[in-house]
Amino acid sequence: MKLKNVLFLLAMLKMCFLFGQNLDARKRIVIDVGHGGKDSGAIGINGIQEKDVVLYIAQEIIRLNKTIFDDKLDIYLTRYSDTFIALSDRSRLAKALMADVLVSLHCNASPYYSKGIEVYVHNSEKLHIKESIALGTTILNESTQKLRFEKRGLKSANFQVLRETVGFCPSVLVEIGFVTNMNEADYFLKLSNIRAMALSILVGIYNYLK
Repeated sequence: MKLKNVLFLLAMLKMCFLFGQNLDARKRIVIDVGHGGKDSGAIGINGIQEKDVVLYIAQEIIRLNKTIFDDKLDIYLTRYSDTFIALSDRSRLAKALMADVLVSLHCNASPYYSKGIEVYVHNSEKLHIKESIALGTTILNESTQKLRFEKRGLKSANFQVLRETVGFCPSVLVEIGFVTNMNEADYFLKLSNIRAMALSILVGIYNYLK
């Protein structure tokens, strides 16, 4: 069975299980883990790969949600290992899971000296664009103020994962730093820093939901 078919089968089984119960008030969050498998994403100046950095951060978000926040959020990842998932399947999975929020994780790259964190929302006036701006702002503020990354701002773009989800739920794409910047690339070599970034994103999501 193809991987995408397995993903949707698992999603549908989970939905059947949930709707067979009295649902609690937990919000359902989909963390879209960028790239994966044959698609490495950006390659860092120190050799780190974007696909690995964002996966480690996503895994830490799940762990911190359980250990620090008592599993208050119902969090799913679009991939849990080094696998390639098509962009259309990522948004379709979020819809199948009836996500309340989607956060797509990426690392930035540039041929020029660049640094800092920026967050993207879709460049439209679709249903959830205002909520997306609020979500992106809280994540951007939390990650830059607490971790002292440069704030590059909230921006808009026509990224596919945003385009295909913003009409369904608040959706943002977070560029967590430049792997082509030596300081920021080296930052992600330490597990403590991976955890710090994961915590800042998770707290940003909590702040938005409040």
